Amino acid sequence: MENLKNWMVETANIMFDDSKNDLRSLPKTVRLQILIVLSFVWSTVFSLYVFNITTFVFGWAGTILAHIGLIIAVYITFKFFHKANVEKKSVFETGNYNPAKIFVVFFIIFFIFIFTKGVEVLTTSNSYSIKYDGPKKSTIERIKEFVK
Repeated sequence: MENLKNWMVETANIMFDDSKNDLRSLPKTVRLQILIVLSFVWSTVFSLYVFNITTFVFGWAGTILAHIGLIIAVYITFKFFHKANVEKKSVFETGNYNPAKIFVVFFIIFFIFIFTKGVEVLTTSNSYSIKYDGPKKSTIERIKEFVK
């Protein structure tokens, strides 16, 4: 078990370290494109496995958008940290408000809004005025109607 854990840690270090993985010779934009294509492929596989036919499109679109958003957000974050490390100047001093920075701020605010709405849905009680006691027949009774 310890060998498997060590192998997984070593593999993750090789995959996510730019100086060691197999994509290190490619430009960063090409690596970003490859990651987006891989997220598309794995999101499709996940959606085919998890969702049924009626919810497949919404589930697939949600996982694709989540993957692409996460990849771009991580890419932009690392780009900003690298640029800040090189320049050592504050955005407020230079006045350099480019669209990518505005997008990141908007994305963070949007993410916080969605998260708080999700927490609100989990904490509020049912607001419907009509009480639902469940189906009038059990599942077995409904199946027996079709088996006759």
